[in-house]
Amino acid sequence: MIKILDLQFLGASEAIAVFLLETDSGPVLIETGPYSTFPVLEAGLAQHGYTPADIKHVFITHIHFDHAGAAWAFAEHGATIYLHPFGERHMNNPEKLLNSARRIYQDQMDTLWGEMKPIPQEQLRVVAHGETIYLDGLTIRAWHTPGHAVHHLVWQIGDKVFTGDVAGVKIGAGIVVPPCPPPDINVEDWLQSIRLLSSLKPTELYLTHFGAVTGDIPTHLLDLERRLLDWANWIKPYVDDQTPAETIIPIFEHYVQNQLIEGGATPVDLAKYAAANPAHMSVAGLIRYWAKRQEQ
Repeated sequence: MIKILDLQFLGASEAIAVFLLETDSGPVLIETGPYSTFPVLEAGLAQHGYTPADIKHVFITHIHFDHAGAAWAFAEHGATIYLHPFGERHMNNPEKLLNSARRIYQDQMDTLWGEMKPIPQEQLRVVAHGETIYLDGLTIRAWHTPGHAVHHLVWQIGDKVFTGDVAGVKIGAGIVVPPCPPPDINVEDWLQSIRLLSSLKPTELYLTHFGAVTGDIPTHLLDLERRLLDWANWIKPYVDDQTPAETIIPIFEHYVQNQLIEGGATPVDLAKYAAANPAHMSVAGLIRYWAKRQEQ
């Protein structure tokens, strides 16, 4: 049984999800959200009769704060944290990760993400592409899915896949959009990861932003692929002209807002999309992507 816990990030519902699985070996978490929302997560666990100390296995899709920022708090209670090999050193010593984030978020760092502490090496369990983890009552398989981040993977349980950010952001009945923050967006890798997802033939996708996608999953993935290419190609002429990011951001925000509205988003939905996937971060990520392409 999969339970979706809403972390009410920045007071917004349907922005960040954590997934609670009840198994024969006890409760398991997929994702943790940032430590800034840890009290909300504690309350959500309590509603199902658990405390953080009951969680002994935590599976994260990647090491960005909105997905793994509170992993250390579960490690302090003895949990094993399962993750991509490229994320291991940053979770063991998050100083570089924190310094990089502070340059972006500055005085908003604590409000947005909260504290992050090192996780001992022995509690970090890296997984290979295609590796299967066996717990009592749970079989979970890892697939490396770069594109959004080099340290991204998805977790497959039967015909259900927990997709982190690689299957996009989708709020309610709205459209799917690709979150493209810096530093390592790679469009070509992301397209390959989307095709990998499709090859798994899932009947349910569980998006960290936000919740379950069922029904016509091939169309969901096709829409994501098209919008990723659309956003990347939209921003390229600005990069070629060396237009400053601060000039691009409001134009891009308007462009994305129109797409969301045309897709049926309400003003409330727009606020949720902004909390889950701020457009200015995609500007920064896609500028960096094209700049690296030009260097190559």
